[in-house]
Amino acid sequence: MIKRLRTIFRLTAAGLAALFSMGAMAQPVSIIPQPVHLEQHEGTLLLRADMTMAYDAVLGQQARYLQEVLHRSTGFCWKQTEKKSRADVVLEVDAQRVAETEGYRLTVDGKRINICGHDAGGLFYGIQTFLQLLPPAIHDSTLQPQTEWRVPQVSISDAPDHPWRGMMLDVARYFYDKEFVKHYIDMMAMYKMNKLQFHLIDDSGWRLEIKKYPRLTEVGAWAGQNENRLGGYYSQDDIREIIEYAAVRNVEIIPEIEFPAHMLSAVVAYPWLSCTGKQHEVPRQHFISRDLLCVGKETSINFLADVLEETASLFPSNYINIGGDEAVYDRWKECPLCQKVMQREGLSQASDLQGYLTNVVADMMKKKGKTVVGWEEIIMRGKVSQPVVALIWHEVKDTILATQTGHQAILAPATNLYLDFPEGSTPGEIKAATWMPPISLEKCYSMPVNDYSQASTVLGVQGCFWSDQFIHGTLLQELPQLNENRSEKYAEYLTFPRLLAVAELGWCSNASRNWQHFKQRLSSHYARLDHKDCNYRVPEPDIVSMTEVGDKVRFELASPVDGATIRYTTDGTYPHSHSAVYSSPVEVDVKTDFRAITEINSRHYSLPIYFEPDFSAYEKYGTFVAEWKPQSIAPNAGTWRFEATGKMVGNGTYDVTFVHTHGNDMQLGKLVQYKRDEQLAEIPMKATIGRQHTAVTYRITQTAFEAGVPFYFEVETACNGVCNSHGYVFVRKVEE
Repeated sequence: MIKRLRTIFRLTAAGLAALFSMGAMAQPVSIIPQPVHLEQHEGTLLLRADMTMAYDAVLGQQARYLQEVLHRSTGFCWKQTEKKSRADVVLEVDAQRVAETEGYRLTVDGKRINICGHDAGGLFYGIQTFLQLLPPAIHDSTLQPQTEWRVPQVSISDAPDHPWRGMMLDVARYFYDKEFVKHYIDMMAMYKMNKLQFHLIDDSGWRLEIKKYPRLTEVGAWAGQNENRLGGYYSQDDIREIIEYAAVRNVEIIPEIEFPAHMLSAVVAYPWLSCTGKQHEVPRQHFISRDLLCVGKETSINFLADVLEETASLFPSNYINIGGDEAVYDRWKECPLCQKVMQREGLSQASDLQGYLTNVVADMMKKKGKTVVGWEEIIMRGKVSQPVVALIWHEVKDTILATQTGHQAILAPATNLYLDFPEGSTPGEIKAATWMPPISLEKCYSMPVNDYSQASTVLGVQGCFWSDQFIHGTLLQELPQLNENRSEKYAEYLTFPRLLAVAELGWCSNASRNWQHFKQRLSSHYARLDHKDCNYRVPEPDIVSMTEVGDKVRFELASPVDGATIRYTTDGTYPHSHSAVYSSPVEVDVKTDFRAITEINSRHYSLPIYFEPDFSAYEKYGTFVAEWKPQSIAPNAGTWRFEATGKMVGNGTYDVTFVHTHGNDMQLGKLVQYKRDEQLAEIPMKATIGRQHTAVTYRITQTAFEAGVPFYFEVETACNGVCNSHGYVFVRKVEE
């Protein structure tokens, strides 16, 4: 890899005057991912309709891609010429001139544009950088006649630091049609990401047509009946179309065929695949089945071989993902056929059967020239003799597991790169995964990644977008009568702009990344997302300073989005499109009275700036869960239900404490814990909470924790007369 030195040309006052005199003001460029070496020179080049383009014969698809993008927004249709020396735009491949895989060189001077790649992928990335030099409207799908298409004069040398820069798209829990998948690929490619893990199989649906087993899609792809039916699948022709679309954009599609767990959809279609042979239904809600592929049945192993044979033939990728996570081995422990395999293979525990199965599959795939990829469990359950690639989804430090066992790894930790978690905890944030804390854009961007070398264990990074928590079920099911696409918009809201952070994580070296610089560059990219018709989470206004001025609090704000408006209120109410426009610092009596939003337009704006209550005085009670107010509590006697998802992570003993803050007394009674609507525990109690007894604690033992599943509490409450009670609820895990 080339040494990652960045040189950004800064225009002097004289240079600016020269540009003004030329009628061509060059703005500092904002490229994501940040190039290795960038020099911006004085002057710009105006694109014209009569320009000519020359390209190497092997670059026909990439040249057509560039022409199509340009034609939609500019109307230009550049003529092709065979003589590079006379062309205004030259696309070429030269592995001597550009030594690094996927690397490119881009030069723009006053007369011509040259993009040279090490390979077709590098050339494509040079095109993406070139497009980012143009006004954001270049990405629009309609003609933009009022835009002047100027590109700054630059010299750029660039190449990725990591060979694996991926995203995982979960189409199994919720089915996205192929047009959205292609759009998702397009957005990845725009930011130089090159691997898409296609999560095709899970308990909730089988999305890949397998000719030999038609019931997988006839039955396993659908949940519910009649008008409540959900689901869908990709035909093999659909897959070929997606693969072809991705190949032009240098995105490798890696199929994920999940086993031995997360495959209830297959068991529903063919019950004989499981140890019990019982008939099930495809679930409509998030669900992790305990049924596994039976390792002891030859028919099950043959099924797996057949499915992988068709999958490997369909997908040209050198990798195939076998999932392998979150298996519970009770079925294998109880299955006499699986026990016979354990005895035959000399295995000591049921979990070793997963390693045995991984070896069987890895041998199959090696004969087809493919490397097995899976979640980190595939290198933790039994000895795996063939080299595999493990997706590390718990913690960054877990890559040591791959190092110690002779395998490779990809960083995809839930702590930083699971994009189904919300960006923050501001009230009003959309429903998303809650089994771990929110992942801010900065937290995502700031994950440490060791620089890559040929001897590295870690190949790169991968963001993961799961669809189980917030889309599967009824919350966001679309109304086909209205031709809706709200699920896709929901997915984009959570993916963007964090996908851009993941892209830079994979492209740039650890030492060269800078959060403040990235944030500054990102400000101009929201307009590009708008023109690409890509939804995103609008960031809240930046607080430049918050200072005390006498008995007032003074706020100075800045917009995190180029060209956006900030609107605000000073009475604690939520701002809207008619609220005051921020133009200078604002003073308020109490900081919590100040609210401000970033407004892109009247329908697209951020959550308001939010100041979380200070719970430091209640630290001994643990983590804040909920707040009760008079309107939460029934006037006389009743129950109050509140959510505790993500607050009691894992099984164990917890104290649930109610703390009275002000108002009159209230009686507390029985506390009941629910997982979804299933009652888990019931704790009897009769206590008064109020001025004299400010805290009441229930002790509960949680034994049925399941990541990603909603947990609730209901508590009996009663007031004497008017209920004016206020307080908080906290949970704390008891040390054992």
